[in-house]
Amino acid sequence: MYSKLAWRNIWRNKRRTLITLASISFAVFFAAIMQSMQFGSYGRMIDNAVRFYTGFIQVHHSGYWDEKSLDKSMPERKEMIDSLRRIQSVQEVVPRLESFALASYQDKTKGTMVVGIDPEAENNLTRIKDKLIDGNFLTNEKEAVLLSEGLAEYLKIGIGDTLVMLGQGYHGASAVGKFPVEGILKFPIPDLNNQSVYMPLKTSQWFYAAEGRLTAIAFVLNNADEVEGVMQEVTAKLNLDEYEVMDWRSMMPELIQQIELDYVSGKIILYILYAIIGFGMFGTFLMMTSERSYEFGIMVAIGMRRFKMQLTILLEMILLGLSGVIVGIILSLPIIIWFHYNPILMTGDYAKAFENFGIEPIVPFSMDPSLFLNQGIVVLIMSLILGIYPVYYIQRFIVTKALRK
Repeated sequence: MYSKLAWRNIWRNKRRTLITLASISFAVFFAAIMQSMQFGSYGRMIDNAVRFYTGFIQVHHSGYWDEKSLDKSMPERKEMIDSLRRIQSVQEVVPRLESFALASYQDKTKGTMVVGIDPEAENNLTRIKDKLIDGNFLTNEKEAVLLSEGLAEYLKIGIGDTLVMLGQGYHGASAVGKFPVEGILKFPIPDLNNQSVYMPLKTSQWFYAAEGRLTAIAFVLNNADEVEGVMQEVTAKLNLDEYEVMDWRSMMPELIQQIELDYVSGKIILYILYAIIGFGMFGTFLMMTSERSYEFGIMVAIGMRRFKMQLTILLEMILLGLSGVIVGIILSLPIIIWFHYNPILMTGDYAKAFENFGIEPIVPFSMDPSLFLNQGIVVLIMSLILGIYPVYYIQRFIVTKALRK
C-alpha cells in the first residue's frame, strides 16, 4: 500500500517528475557510458600486456627479474612443467628463453629482443599466429626465425633471406648464428613491432649455449580473477629459495600506475555527474516538501502517524531515483553493447598517441554488470541522504502552522 501511494504521489506533478527523471537518467546514461569505456580500456590494456608478453603469472629463477641475465636462467624440468600444467584454471604453461642480440642483414644492424618459444604453447598465450602477415609460422623442427614487421623493414630483409645474429650466451659463451627468415609478424605495440625476433626454443637454447635452460615459464589462465588462487598453488609446488613467482601486477607496476592515474581523473568527472543528479533530486524533494506542508498537516490532524508519512516520502524518493537509474541504463545499454562488439578504432594522431604508450589503438567498452549495479547503489544512497531533509521536516513541523498555509 505504501509503495502504491508513493508511486501515485510522484506522478501528481508530472512535469516536475519528468524533469527530475530526465536529469537523473542523462547523468546515469553518461556515467555508465564513461565507466564502460574506462573499464573496457583498462581491460584491453591489461589483456594486451598479458597476452603480448608477460602472461598472467611467470616463474623465474630467483633474482632473474632484477638482472634479466641468462646466467640467472633455470633448468628446464619437464616434470615440474607438467605438474604446473595440471593446476586447475591453468590453460597452458609456456616455456621461454629470452635475451638480446644484434641482428644484421647486409649493411644494416639493430639490437633486438630474441624470444625462444614453443610455437604452439606460445600461440595459446600471445595468439602469435594471428600476427603473421607474411610467410609461415614456426615449427619446433625448423631452425628459422620470425621477425617483427618494423625490424624487417629497417633491415630490408624478406622471407627466405638469411639473418645474421651476434650476442652473448650463457656464462659468457659467444652466440653467433645464421637463420633463414620464415615469416613476418605485425604487432600493434611499437616496441614489440620494431625489435622482436622469435625462434624455436631448442634453436634459441643452441644459439645461446643454454641447452636445457629457460628464463621464464609463463601461465595462461581461464580468467584474470583466478590469478591469486593459482599463485598460491604454484608457490606451494616450488622451492621459493630457488624460484620466484610473479603475477602481472608485480611485473608491470607502471601499467597499474597509469590505470590508477586515469581512474582518478575519471572519478572526478563521475563525481560531477553525481553532483548533477544530487542537486536535481534535492531541488525536487525541497519543492515536494514545501508544496505539501498543508497536506502533511491535514494527515497528521486526522490521525496519521508521522512515521508512516516519513516512510511514504522516503519511498517516493527512492522510487524516483531508481526510476531514473533504470531509464538511464536502458538508454545506455544498446550503445554499450554495440561498442563492446564493435570497438572504436582510433586513427591518425590519436592512434599514434595510443601506440606511443604501448596501447592498441582501439577503444572497447565493458559490459561488466557492476557498471549498472553501481549506478543504482549510488543513487539509492543519495536518495537516502537527501531524504533526511523531508523526514526531518515531517518530524518537526507544527500542525497548526502548516494548516494556516
